[in-house]
Order: sequence, then structure tokens, then C-alpha cells
Amino acid sequence: MRPTQTLAMITIVVDDYDQAINWYTQKLDFKLIEDTTLSETKRWVVLSTGPDMGCKILLARAGNESQRAHIGNQTGGRVFLFLHTTDFKTYFDTLVSRDVEILRGPASEAYGKVAVFKDLYGNLWDLIEPVR
Repeated sequence: MRPTQTLAMITIVVDDYDQAINWYTQKLDFKLIEDTTLSETKRWVVLSTGPDMGCKILLARAGNESQRAHIGNQTGGRVFLFLHTTDFKTYFDTLVSRDVEILRGPASEAYGKVAVFKDLYGNLWDLIEPVR
């Protein structure tokens, strides 16, 4: 039998743990799953869209100039993350009311409703309500 794999976590490089936690939990309604101090300069900070909701986000504070140079541009200016929702209008309206910067949309595409927004660092996200 062939083993199965699951994408468990992705890393977003940030410049400040607390600022990032606040933004993702207050603006996007993500849940703080874990915040463990590993050293004087490093923490293990995990966010999720909810309990048992698949892939989680690890917030990793940049540790050097090379890493700091990539904050907000981890994909060279392309959309980095894809956030699915079951209620596009409600979630989109929530983002707007919380002053999340919307770059494009909303629009209807063959795959569903979509809008592009920026996080606090400039990373690009697609908000998508997939066609069912």
C-alpha cells in the first residue's frame, strides 16, 4: 500500500510575532493554535482557520537580512495563499469592514467567486468561494 501525505503547515515570514498574530486573528478571524517560546528570539506560532481545518500557518520571524528581504514577497509578487470560504459575500464584507486592502474583485470565474487581497506584509491572497 502506498503511503499518503498531507500538507500540514506553511511558513509566512514576519517581522514581529505579536503584530502578525494580532493581524491574522483580528482581520482574518484565524485562530491561534500554539504560541510556544523556543528561545529569547524564536517562537513556535501556529495559526489555523479553525479546528481541524487542514493546512496551518507557521509564523516565523525573520532571523537575518536575507529573510527580512522576503517578508511580504515570498512568491515574487504572485498570489501566495488561497483561502476558501463557503460564504464569499459575508467574508468579503468582513474583510472590507476591517480595512483589509482589496486589490481585485470580487469577480466570478469558472472556478468560483474570487477577490485578491493583501495581508499586513503585502503577501497576496486569493479569497475564493469554489463552484460546488
